[in-house]
Amino acid sequence: MRAIHRARASLFGLFHHGGLYDRLISRGFRPLYTKVTADVVSAAPAGGTRVLDVGTGPGRVPLAIARALPELRVEGLDLSAEMIDRARQNAAEAGLAGRVDFAVGDVADLPYPDGGFDLIVSSMSQHHWPDAAAGLRELRRVLGPGGRIWIYDFRFALRRAEAAARAAFPGHPVRLETVRTSRLPIRFIGRVVVETS
Repeated sequence: MRAIHRARASLFGLFHHGGLYDRLISRGFRPLYTKVTADVVSAAPAGGTRVLDVGTGPGRVPLAIARALPELRVEGLDLSAEMIDRARQNAAEAGLAGRVDFAVGDVADLPYPDGGFDLIVSSMSQHHWPDAAAGLRELRRVLGPGGRIWIYDFRFALRRAEAAARAAFPGHPVRLETVRTSRLPIRFIGRVVVETS
């Protein structure tokens, strides 16, 4: 496995302590996780749609999607084995262990076959990817026909993901949007949207 972002996988050691990360960071991003889930629900995906959350951390986004739309097949992937252990524990505690799958893997070398996903989301992970182009090429490989990618992150960090998406998906619409997650007048979060339909 090529680990393109191991150098950044420490974040003060929190990536090696899934429970602590879950308590400290996930709560701060809860409004964003709620927004991602609401966006998936509003897209009204058909039953059997397969969703991948890249950089899932402790699995909060896939679990929220699985609760909201039980007819979807949801998977989460993270480079950190500790995070995946925590995500599996969270799934078991939520009674969703049989409905959400988690895997350890790198966005630049995804452990999935070609064209297997209909929707790929990533929240607050892309800024850790040293090689966004390699990540977007792999996301394209595992995205099925008519699929969509939504990458949520700090707005200032999304320009490189937008450029990488334009290179990986020539001829397909790619746009950078501002995302509102609070009532603050300043919006810090955005998303890169890729549509292949």
